[in-house]
Amino acid sequence: MNHLTHEPIEAAWLARQVAGAESGGITTFTGVVRNHQDGRSVTRLEYSAFEPMADAECARIVSEAESRWPVAVRLRHRLGQLAIGDVAVAIAVAGAHRGEAFDACRYVIEEVKQRVPIWKKEFYADNTVAWVDPTKRKHDVDAAALTERPPVVSAP
Repeated sequence: MNHLTHEPIEAAWLARQVAGAESGGITTFTGVVRNHQDGRSVTRLEYSAFEPMADAECARIVSEAESRWPVAVRLRHRLGQLAIGDVAVAIAVAGAHRGEAFDACRYVIEEVKQRVPIWKKEFYADNTVAWVDPTKRKHDVDAAALTERPPVVSAP
């Protein structure tokens, strides 16, 4: 599966790809283009990548999540010019239980932001442009929570 696209992303389509009779929980994450960044008004974004390298890293992340948790994962990231409100990235994860679906989904988006060589250029209302370092996270998550496999808990 190609994880990168220049076409609009439909998160519902991704969710249908992971759904199955064994899936008790399907979690989705949809990242959309917002109209601000660091107090500046954003008018649009442009994503670019060396596609073979970026797609291979996405595939590794999906494979890691599917090997850490008993889940099915689909991931799509958009490239090209995006307007405010456009979907930039979508992830769908299905698991027998909600906890593993949530954990795997969070793992995938955090790893994508840290590891996948996709470059973001922001266009601002004042007609300036800036490249954004995707590996700098303002809202760091607990790294241990992302690297340790959660305990398996059975519901009564």
